[in-house]
Amino acid sequence: MPALDGRCTLRSEDRGEPPAGTASTVPRWLLIESAGPWGRQGLLDGRLPDGIGRSLHDLGHAKRARVLLIRRVDRRPAVPDAVTCFAVDARGSAPWIGWRLLPSIEAATAVDPDDRSAFEPFAGPLAVVCTHGRRDACCAERGRPLAQATAAAFPDATWESTHVGGDRFAANLVLFPHALYFGRVEAVRGPEIVGAYADGRIVLDRFRGRSTIPMFAQAAEIHVRTADGLDGLDDVVVEDARLDGDEGLVRVRAGAAVREVRVRAELGAPMRLTCSSAAEERPVTWRVHT
Repeated sequence: MPALDGRCTLRSEDRGEPPAGTASTVPRWLLIESAGPWGRQGLLDGRLPDGIGRSLHDLGHAKRARVLLIRRVDRRPAVPDAVTCFAVDARGSAPWIGWRLLPSIEAATAVDPDDRSAFEPFAGPLAVVCTHGRRDACCAERGRPLAQATAAAFPDATWESTHVGGDRFAANLVLFPHALYFGRVEAVRGPEIVGAYADGRIVLDRFRGRSTIPMFAQAAEIHVRTADGLDGLDDVVVEDARLDGDEGLVRVRAGAAVREVRVRAELGAPMRLTCSSAAEERPVTWRVHT
């Protein structure tokens, strides 16, 4: 295990790396309850019955959805003798969550996230905190306190999860159905961020972006929101996003106004992007320019 001064979160913070525009681009999700323990690869080497992890991985690939394992903070089943399953489609202006109970984790391999009739509507919000410590120590060290504090305020909405992306921005919180990423979230901020989301608002100072649009468009949206103080879920809408090499042009509607935002990819100094990285990489930051 790396020394504390080698933690990826500390390296990122020390360099002042901005989290805006770093949310994984994932429009559809399948969340399946499994108390763990979770291996480094989550599905592929977690403590699941033989072949189930591979089958779930293949299901996600076939359906173009990210499959996460989730669990309650106390690791007890949310419903005794059942496995809770959520399907999320975060695309468009009316994102959707459905939920259902399964008799076993094996039954999850036959779930079709496209069949909404197989799920009950879930009103939300759904708050997922990455605590996948076998993948990155920072996710456990920072994620677990966040999950505990958030669950104390929103017990029915909060789950721990396997890897969501961006370990160096831990603690990471994803809010569904809109699939909004928040990073470097201190435990005390979790209930505030979830509460604001339930009221239709986005806490901007920890917002990494929404997973339904490209990273360069995420950066443009956050720039407009921050510059104009627009925190309503529907206050800012990305209408078009085009990328030409390292340059992006994003058309954003903010209220009645339409703005064009230009962004450029900038490479940071080489660093190990996770605690377990063997090699250094240059992180990409999307900078707004005129």
